[in-house]
Amino acid sequence: MSSTIFDDVFRTMVEKMPYLAVPLINEVFHTSYPENVEITQLRNEHQQENGEIITDCCLKIGGKLYHIECQSVDDTTMAIRMIEYDFVIAIENVQKERRRYRMELPKSCVLYLRSGNNTPDFLEVEIILSDDSMLLYRVPAVKLETYTKDDIFEKDLLMLLPFYIMRYEKDIHEISENPELFQQLLNEYEEIRVNLERELSGANKFKWYMDLNKLIIKISDYICQNEEKVRKGVDEIMGGKVLELESERLERLHREIMAKATEEAEIRGETKGEMKGEERLGSLINRLIQDGRNSEVQLVSIDKETRQRLYKEYGI
Repeated sequence: MSSTIFDDVFRTMVEKMPYLAVPLINEVFHTSYPENVEITQLRNEHQQENGEIITDCCLKIGGKLYHIECQSVDDTTMAIRMIEYDFVIAIENVQKERRRYRMELPKSCVLYLRSGNNTPDFLEVEIILSDDSMLLYRVPAVKLETYTKDDIFEKDLLMLLPFYIMRYEKDIHEISENPELFQQLLNEYEEIRVNLERELSGANKFKWYMDLNKLIIKISDYICQNEEKVRKGVDEIMGGKVLELESERLERLHREIMAKATEEAEIRGETKGEMKGEERLGSLINRLIQDGRNSEVQLVSIDKETRQRLYKEYGI
């Protein structure tokens, strides 16, 4: 089966940012793995006699196997596909003790990016064994449309953010033609950007923020490809232009603050060699930007108490 842009984005997150899958696993399977839990990524390509099977996500966490498929359409054959995938995964990880084998199916779910009234909450297959006993194979269906942006951030389900625009897929044209709806969408994405920046603040997570931002834009551009106004609007809120303007704003603010400090020092009659206060302030601003504390950059130039507190915090 050929991959789609949705498959590509989902697999990119799993491969490059596997920690994003942990909150989703916690949500679906009622586990409580921490963000820094050790994750082993298992291979997604499984060679069979009748062809290669490629799964979206197979992880090992805490000694358990987890399998997640991302589905952009409500395929009625998905239950059969899932049990096929799960048996392949289980066989590849089978355990043997003497002459008895132990085969454990992974904990699996399907993430539906699009769903309808007929999309079930669980995919089920009845398995009749050779002794006529019956086993019920059952995996949960996770539906994107049931999660609001507040749910996503409250539950840390950042993996859903690239696909969030699909909630509005059927209404994109109307949004483009209606200024009020268009502004509401932009406001929502501005809130997403601000919340995402807060969640992934700090120098050690900034790359995650950048990577996730690119994936959000990639799906948005695809969904809004025929509505240029909406596509550009979301891009400017979430994309490189906004990030570039943010960095430019910080650089400009830094220059303005330092120029003001220099001017005040000159008014006080201090020489360049005596401008210890200016150097101290510049060092503080650099530390704040490095740590992603952008909201405090301007505050330190106007609030002496905040400035003194941060000097003490950073030992400057």
